This record gives sequence, C-alpha cells and structure tokens, in this order.
Amino acid sequence: MSSLPRHPQADAARRKVGLTKLQEMRALGEPIVMVTAYDHPSAKIAEAAGVDVVLVGDSAANNVLGYADTVPITVDELLMLTAAVRRGLSTPMLVGDLPFGSYEASDAQAIATAHRFVKEAGCDVVKLEGGGASADRARAIVRAGVPVMGHVGLTPQTATALGGYRAQGRTAERAKQVLDDALALQDAGCFALVFEAIPAGVTDLLMARMEIPVIGIGAGPATDGQVLVLHDLLGIHPEFKPKFAARFANVHGEMLRGIGAYAEAVRTRAFPGPEHTYGIAPEEIRRLEEQINTTFTTR
Repeated sequence: MSSLPRHPQADAARRKVGLTKLQEMRALGEPIVMVTAYDHPSAKIAEAAGVDVVLVGDSAANNVLGYADTVPITVDELLMLTAAVRRGLSTPMLVGDLPFGSYEASDAQAIATAHRFVKEAGCDVVKLEGGGASADRARAIVRAGVPVMGHVGLTPQTATALGGYRAQGRTAERAKQVLDDALALQDAGCFALVFEAIPAGVTDLLMARMEIPVIGIGAGPATDGQVLVLHDLLGIHPEFKPKFAARFANVHGEMLRGIGAYAEAVRTRAFPGPEHTYGIAPEEIRRLEEQINTTFTTR
C-alpha cells in the first residue's frame, strides 16, 4: 500500500492543503474534492488519487461499526479511526467529525473535544453540525485555536428532529432557516461549510451570501466542491444508495467475486499452490526426519 501509483491528476507537485489553499481554490473556481473515509488503506488511496480534503465522519457508525445511525458512536471510537486515517495522509486536509453529545453541552466541552481530535488524532480541523447553539460552540472552538467546518441542511445527528433523513429547505421558511444557520456559522468564524440535502435552487440563492468555501453533498452543482462517502461512491454497500450518491465503481461486486473465488479454490484444494508456500533445503528436511524418528524411538 505504501507504493500506490499516483493518479495522473495528482502527479503535479502539490503542497499541503490548508485553509488558504481552499480559499484560493474557491476564488479561482477550482472545484474542491472531498471524500469521507475511515481507515488507513482508504486514506492511502485518497492520497494517491489526489483528493483535497478527507473527512473522518461520524457516519463511520453505520458504515463500518454496524450501528443503526450516527448517534451511538463515541469520541474514542472516532479518535481511533481518525488517527488511522492521519497515518495514511500527507497532502489532503484532515477533518475530524465531532460526534453527537461531544460538544453541545457547553463551550468548555466543545473546546476539550476539539483539542482531543487535534492532539490525539492529528486533525487539521474539526467539523460540527447545525446552526443555533452550534454557532456559539464553533466560535468558542475557533477562539481556542482550532479551525471549524460547519454543516447545515440535513444534519444526521439530529435527523429525527428534522423529520428523518430527507432534504431540507423545501419550503421558503425552511430554506430561510438553512440560510440563517449558514450565516451564523460563517459569522462565528467557520472556515468552510457543508451543505447537505438542500434543493439545488436553494443552494444557488444561498451561495451568493457565502464568503467561505462550501462543500455540497446532495446540494447541487453550485457549491465550491463536493463530498461523498467512500463506501457510497465505490458501491461497497449496495443495499444503501442515497439519491445524491453516484457510484463510480462496484467494489462490493468485486469483493464478492474475489472472496467467492478464494472459497472455491480452498474447497477444491487449488489454493495454496507451490508459488504460495515456503521452501526448505532437502538436507534440512532429512535432519528433521532423523530428529523426529529419534524422538519417537526413544519414548
């Protein structure tokens, strides 16, 4: 995995992606590529493919840990996954998702959690969901020295309160609330925002009010960049296909084919073959046979 070939678009010399780089890309109209990944091998692939930002999202809860939704995942679980991703990245910006219940109670709690993601997992920045009180928490974290990415629209941590996993801002009143949340987070000092599951027409109007990079997921093409979960874009979970997630590969099918072929090879004794085994010098085999025979004849 350490010698993954670079994608052609990643061949040009690239410096570490930071806050200034994202602002430059926004100003130049260069789309920002962001993926959500959860482990070291995925991070190495994202690095080789030349993505700009990698988010270790709390969606690890249902994508890799088997929870029903994002709510149960703990800080310690996300820190472990994020640290693994950190070890696989050098160029992309690393974003750590603050999980539900780790920042809402107070500014002190939010700051302490954010500092853990920076110190223990090596995050460049952290992300939190929602406007309202979350804007206050974002402001406190920024003042404590950690850059913050905000997240508006569909916020999975509070999806139940939003009526489930569905598009947000589909009425004028709800769209205005999304704008208010976005502006509050921008004013709080967030360096970027995620717009999730927002009608494209609403996004078009909101982008005119944004002064910071906006990454979309199910929010149309007008944002400054796009983010998809690695498992969604690669088709790893075929039974789950959100409307906004295009599939660019069928990894599930390849995994199923490969494991099935392996099982068949084992059952027919076609694997392992001579090329998969280690050799030993004939004289060493003879010596071993003599030692075994001596051991058993003296018993």
